[in-house]
Amino acid sequence: MKKIIYITFISSLFFSCGGGGNEPIGEPQNTAPTIPSLVAPTNSKLCINNSVTFEWAASTDAEKNPIVYQIQIAADNLFTQIVKTLDGTALSQTVDLEKGKAYYWRVKATDSKNASSNYSSTYSFYTEGVALSNHVPFSPQLVRPGLNSTITSTTATLEWTASDADATDVLSYDVYCGIDNPPTSKVGSAISSTSFNVTSLLPTKNYYWKVVVKDNKGGETIGQVWNFKTN
Repeated sequence: MKKIIYITFISSLFFSCGGGGNEPIGEPQNTAPTIPSLVAPTNSKLCINNSVTFEWAASTDAEKNPIVYQIQIAADNLFTQIVKTLDGTALSQTVDLEKGKAYYWRVKATDSKNASSNYSSTYSFYTEGVALSNHVPFSPQLVRPGLNSTITSTTATLEWTASDADATDVLSYDVYCGIDNPPTSKVGSAISSTSFNVTSLLPTKNYYWKVVVKDNKGGETIGQVWNFKTN
């Protein structure tokens, strides 16, 4: 009887400790697809048709998961005024837009397990208007100080970029800066460079600034309001 009990004990010990082959193996961690690169329309493009075909290069996915692309088209470069959002597996989308307007677009990739890339860089373009001889400039884009950044000086160098579909147009800029939101104090008028120094800044304040870009044919575009803090 003792012998039978001993054999039973050894057998149970073997099955409880020696197996392990049936334990589930965890799945490898999923990674997001690469960021799509934009192809067309190219940056600052003047589109002669308001039915615009957007194209981008394919993203890659390390796990070979299916990818869905989301394209966003907006009336401003911060994408607070989105006019169209489309999702699909194709590498292009055709969208009908208003004539005679500046637009901005970007794309991101999401795999079948909901891992998303960051959005691509932002491209701008302009749709041809009816019987227009001049196009207003594109909205200026922030360079520095970075949005919501903090500076440690009483002087700040404001920098931006701007472009125009009419390559021969000459651009000038009015700069507004102050503690009011939106800023109403014009600190620079009709300047030709894309930077401006503001001085005598107060400590521990939140400053707001914007740039109005004008061409030499009467076209004008008011930029977004940006902000920075003083330490």
